[in-house]
Amino acid sequence: MRIGELSRRSGVPVPTIKFYVREGLLPAGQLTSPNQASYDSGHERRLRLIRALLDIGGLSLAAIGDVLRAVEDPEQPVHKVLGVAAKRLTPLQGGEPGPELDDAREEVAELVERRGWRAEAHGPAGECLAGVIVALRRAGHGGFVELLDDYAAAAEPVARADLDYVGRRVAREDLVEGVVVGTVLGEAMFSALRRLAHVDASSRAYDGEGEGGPGGGDGAAVHAAGG
Repeated sequence: MRIGELSRRSGVPVPTIKFYVREGLLPAGQLTSPNQASYDSGHERRLRLIRALLDIGGLSLAAIGDVLRAVEDPEQPVHKVLGVAAKRLTPLQGGEPGPELDDAREEVAELVERRGWRAEAHGPAGECLAGVIVALRRAGHGGFVELLDDYAAAAEPVARADLDYVGRRVAREDLVEGVVVGTVLGEAMFSALRRLAHVDASSRAYDGEGEGGPGGGDGAAVHAAGG
């Protein structure tokens, strides 16, 4: 197909496609004349992946380049490809250096060891968790940290479900797309489900209290529970 058709099928403007080619994010088309090139379904697929990483994953173009290079490297094991994608998708990094953060990092390391997880405690996800622990304590809710193992136990089957979904994919680009969806949209889905569960749990625990009766479970009690 010509670039105009590629643009129509992918929803990406022609100038943007040309920019991606110049930046090395999209392979150049096959020249059919000195000023025209032909593109195929592989280009369309790559454009969709770039847009998913950009729009859904919120990655910078530099980060997308890292992910795409990992996808294209035939010597790179799939586990490493997934690691590059997941690392770039981690939204938060630690907190301000200091004793509080050091203590939180130690707690994360102990959690990882306690759960027997084959994960790097001081990697991006571990740093994110340490930052959350520090923020909870500074907000006066350090007791929430006592729930770490409960949250970890809940996270394990969710992570397995994510990987089961990713495992259905065969192509390497499919795998990366699965990580994007599972990490970003899957996290949003889990958050929404958690809030629905808060409503249910709050309604059952506080049904009949206050003016709202069962409806009260959809208000203050839910917000108090973190929903």
